[in-house]
Amino acid sequence: MSGADRLRIVVSGMVAGVPGQGGATWAVLQYVLGLRELGHEVMLIEPVEDQEDPRRDRYFQEVVAAFGLEGRAALVRGEERTTGVSYAELLRFARSADLLVNIAGMLRDEKLTEAVPVRAYLDLDPAFTQLWQELDGIDMRLGGHTHFVTVGLRIGRGAKLVPDCGRSWITTLPPVVLTHWPPGGPVRHHAFTTVANWRGYGSIEYNGIRLGQKAHSVRELLEPPAHPRRRVLLALAIHPDERRDLDALAAAGWELADPERVAGTPEHYRGFVAGSLAELGVAKSGYVASWCGWFSDRSACYLASARPVVAQDTGFGAVLPTGSGLLAFKDAHGAAAAMDAVLSNPTAHRRAARQIAEEHLASDVVLSRLLDQLGATA
Repeated sequence: MSGADRLRIVVSGMVAGVPGQGGATWAVLQYVLGLRELGHEVMLIEPVEDQEDPRRDRYFQEVVAAFGLEGRAALVRGEERTTGVSYAELLRFARSADLLVNIAGMLRDEKLTEAVPVRAYLDLDPAFTQLWQELDGIDMRLGGHTHFVTVGLRIGRGAKLVPDCGRSWITTLPPVVLTHWPPGGPVRHHAFTTVANWRGYGSIEYNGIRLGQKAHSVRELLEPPAHPRRRVLLALAIHPDERRDLDALAAAGWELADPERVAGTPEHYRGFVAGSLAELGVAKSGYVASWCGWFSDRSACYLASARPVVAQDTGFGAVLPTGSGLLAFKDAHGAAAAMDAVLSNPTAHRRAARQIAEEHLASDVVLSRLLDQLGATA
């Protein structure tokens, strides 16, 4: 790439705001590292609460060191205080930047955004983002952006219940940087695994339809109980007071692991994914009910690791090939059938999984297309 083609890009998202969530960190790193691999200059800016948090700062510094982001990343607290790159250097970079990729609109400091000609809002929580903005009047920080991007692959293309909030939405698949996510080695967890939060926030009632959380989806999958061949292992963040649900998970034969222990850093998360037999990907019930086409950045990592994915259907099949490597299901019986299909020929499904990642989810493919759609130019 020539200097004339090289873009200066600000990426803002949560890497360390809640330490101990390796998957959430990777969701942002895929953009930072993927854009860097395309040859662009990238600056990661993460706004955080205006308070000291040694654990957060240490986690951030460890991520920066692990991925060679020294001099290209900063936590920004109130009053222009930073960990990492100085605020003055952030200002210099932002004033000459060509593009802002602002995940969930986190970066609101106008001194760091107003000079950037292309300011893209990136929505990773489709349906909820739009309904909170439109229905509940919650400020989802859409203002101040020139473009709007979502991983809801059907938004504006047949998604149920999802308003456009008066914006034209660009849809994108989640990128995965294949150099950081090679095919996995030996299977260590002979189970269908995933990493998840039982609850994230409140559900939404809209037109008599409930758009709920992961908890609501999993409950519908617990009958019939898991067959011994279909071992399920969830790295699940669930409060110990959720006794009824914990008992139901145990009765169904679903095993639990501590997500902070097995996936609390980017390296541990990558090891857990790559060491799994396959993923059982359960979507928030709101993604299913809205038919928004959400596809998980976590599932993209499984596919890149040559680990098959059995994923709850949200409509993503309109964009991604399903049936081999990636299998969609609608109910418990469909999930069981898909798991049995993987177990019947795991080698073929592993090959197909990696092929889907290479052809559809590789960061150079996804991000090159996204840059073209944004019209970002140096």
